[in-house]
Amino acid sequence: MLSRILIMTDASEASDHMLDCVKKLRHVGSQEAVLVHAMDIENVGGLYETLKTRLLPKLQAQKKSLEQAGFDVSLEIPLGVPHREVERLAAEHDISVIVVGSHGHTLMRDIMLGSTACTLLQNTRFPVLLARLEIIESETGLSCDTVCENLFQHILFPTDFSDTAERAFQYLEHIVAETKTAVTLLHVQDRTHFIGDLKQQLQQFDQIDRDRLQRMQQQLLQRGAAGVDMEIAHGSPTEIILQQSRRGEFSLILMGAQGRGFITEIFQGSVAHNIARLAPLPVLFIPALR
Repeated sequence: MLSRILIMTDASEASDHMLDCVKKLRHVGSQEAVLVHAMDIENVGGLYETLKTRLLPKLQAQKKSLEQAGFDVSLEIPLGVPHREVERLAAEHDISVIVVGSHGHTLMRDIMLGSTACTLLQNTRFPVLLARLEIIESETGLSCDTVCENLFQHILFPTDFSDTAERAFQYLEHIVAETKTAVTLLHVQDRTHFIGDLKQQLQQFDQIDRDRLQRMQQQLLQRGAAGVDMEIAHGSPTEIILQQSRRGEFSLILMGAQGRGFITEIFQGSVAHNIARLAPLPVLFIPALR
């Protein structure tokens, strides 16, 4: 399910650290990697060969680092529209997941996703692992590190019980079977979707959702999960996911990228940007089948 990965690199210091997250995927069966540095034809133009020659030693060093971790690695340096080139290569290589990181060139305090990563997150049909990078300030200046020391220690799984969330759950089952990670299942009731007698409606839906979560809990325990907690919350789904992500006990968020309710909202406009930018954890997004 996660055997072939595509890694977007900008050949920066940040992308060097991002490889630390990539190497953790060996624990869930990842074996082959395609390392991609996509050059934007609008910005590069006739400088492609010059830039490629300049970047090649750095990219070869990253390739070697992945090979030393046990991956079978190929290197691609396409010229075109970056997110389209990444999507094309992912299809050509039958990729299982695309790994992207925060924008790495400037190491600014407020880490922003690059435009290519944002576009990819909103449009790709492949699962995407967003590797979280952290700015470290010291006497010598600013540097960066990854937030994935224990990537599969405790996974937060928000679900709206949609078809896409069920697809994401299949990935969760695979990861649990391989790593025996602990999991917290989270469902958020958005109060704006209720009318009339709110309390009675919430009680009815909470019981239905609790039964659904218990089914998922039993499946994960049968797969060998170290433990499975269930949480049902009420309010703004996006805010609650972010609150949960900041509790300090989770190592990864795994969620569907589109769904029937709040998951759909996450990939519309600024909400998508905020989840990707503000959650202090790596996030594995699973898209809907197309």
